[in-house]
Amino acid sequence: QLQLVESGGGLVQPGGSLRLSCAVSGFTPKPYSIGWYRQAPGKEREGISLISSVDGTTFYEDSVKGRFTVSRDNAKNTVYLQMNSLKPDDTAVYYCAASWLWSIHAGDMESWGKGTLVTVSA
Repeated sequence: QLQLVESGGGLVQPGGSLRLSCAVSGFTPKPYSIGWYRQAPGKEREGISLISSVDGTTFYEDSVKGRFTVSRDNAKNTVYLQMNSLKPDDTAVYYCAASWLWSIHAGDMESWGKGTLVTVSA
């Protein structure tokens, strides 16, 4: 089972940027994908991005497309989520999760990090 640890959250003003990191450790006997999710207060968790460990193929949910960029550094076993043009609606706890499938569905994720809080406010 993979272990995931997120970092990089914090307070940022609207229009600002943050980069989240997801450190991945554990045995990886086959290709996997890393998804980024967020859960705002009073709202359901939503999947916002996905990246493949094999070829870097990415997926973005419409609300973050063009503003967020997911990338990976396989040498460091770390996945990043660069978030630009942040809006107050982006305020949430952000989680990374791992799946042996190419899937953004939360139910297909095998492992989850504990999350990091992002607050977008003036």
